[in-house]
Amino acid sequence: MDFSILNQILNPILNPILTLVSDPNNPFFGAMIGVFIIAAVIAFFITIANKLLVDQDRLQFLQKEMKGFQKDMMAAQKSGDPRAMADMQKKQTEFMSIQKEMMFNSFKPMIVTMVPILIIFYWMAGNPLINHMWLNIPNFAYYVLLIPIFHSFYHQSAGVPVMAIEWLGWYILCSFAMSIIWRKLLGLKGTPM
Repeated sequence: MDFSILNQILNPILNPILTLVSDPNNPFFGAMIGVFIIAAVIAFFITIANKLLVDQDRLQFLQKEMKGFQKDMMAAQKSGDPRAMADMQKKQTEFMSIQKEMMFNSFKPMIVTMVPILIIFYWMAGNPLINHMWLNIPNFAYYVLLIPIFHSFYHQSAGVPVMAIEWLGWYILCSFAMSIIWRKLLGLKGTPM
């Protein structure tokens, strides 16, 4: 499948973001800022979708119900009382419907945002200004952010230092941080989905 039309559309829009700022000492600086801006915009888009498509009060209520059920289930298991266990098994169908409703609510924003995000990711992965970028991480941050675990799943390109992340790792860090900020600013409850 030929996706060159996407490049023709996205290059004039997104390439200027990558060259917005430059630093002669760091050839990747513009790409780093560009990926940060793209991550912030995508995180904002996802947060708005969550705010508009998910009933936050209902979601919070369902989460409390689930925690209560799980607490009761653990208490019944610890007690070893067959009657308490039977009661909890009867309530399990109610618990399953709560889980189903929570999953459906969390999937609504994902359905709306998935295609545009995949298009942007396709463009980012194929853009030479981004896909050659890497960023050195201080030793402390390298381990605190669990980057060695990330590297076990996502292998680095040749020539990239061990204590560095490439564009995808940088995107994930920026996206996670901006998602938390947008959720706080827009008054969404809970953690990012």
